[in-house]
Amino acid sequence: MAEQSIMDRVTQEITDAMKARDKVRLRTLRGLRSALMNKTIEKREGGDAQLDDTEQLAVVRKQVKQRKDSIEQFEEAGRDDLVAKEQEELEVLKEFMPEPMSDEKLEETIDAIIEDVGASDMSDMGAVMGRAMGQLRGKVDGSRVQRVVKEKLG
Repeated sequence: MAEQSIMDRVTQEITDAMKARDKVRLRTLRGLRSALMNKTIEKREGGDAQLDDTEQLAVVRKQVKQRKDSIEQFEEAGRDDLVAKEQEELEVLKEFMPEPMSDEKLEETIDAIIEDVGASDMSDMGAVMGRAMGQLRGKVDGSRVQRVVKEKLG
């Protein structure tokens, strides 16, 4: 059986959260479903009706990033109550993220790209990053890739 799309999982999880009367989970999942629907509508205007898995994952990543940014801002403002709320929502959203690539696997991939590109110093960073992000998009956060590339070329 094919793996469920993120949208299908969210819809099922909303039903489960309603049955369990889990308000935080329900609120978070409804927000995620809304973001996915908005992206679908936006894409439909371009002629294509459905979001593929990569596009759905990009919506989840955006939601995760928004929660992390909010947590950071609320911590600076001393709003611990809102920090806790955002962290609860972040935990729910992380369930829809794929397992992160291990550091060893990331370094192996970057090493192969550096060798393939023939990079030797920081002046080649753009070429390495371009190839790396093309190959690793959706699997690894760009800041992690950048850090490893800098270590290898620096």
